Amino acid sequence: MGPRSFLLDTHILLEALLDPDQLPVVIQTELMNPANTVWFSVASIWEIAIKSSLGRDDFSFNSREIHQLALETSFTELPILSEHCHLVANLPWHHRDPFDRLLLAQCEVLHTILLTRDLALPAYSPKVQLLT
Repeated sequence: MGPRSFLLDTHILLEALLDPDQLPVVIQTELMNPANTVWFSVASIWEIAIKSSLGRDDFSFNSREIHQLALETSFTELPILSEHCHLVANLPWHHRDPFDRLLLAQCEVLHTILLTRDLALPAYSPKVQLLT
């Protein structure tokens, strides 16, 4: 099998960086394979920043630190492009989370696999891989 491409949703990004043993072994192997491209979206960094600013006791992540760690891990930063935003308008309303909807659009534009634990997202595309 040739090189593969993955986009990590925010939850999977945090797990991959901070607690990779929570991920299935086959996914850990794929993410560590230097032939594969592992994308993290600016949308995830934005989501982390917003959740962090709310001061919730159950969310103690720092967007700047997560961003730096993702780059140091050799994940590839994915900017938000107008093309991604336009595609969001065409998505059905299976899910209302704006960050997840943007990630879905980015997945479609990139023709990549979106890794998630969100049960609502596979309804959008066969490119969404649900991790259990």
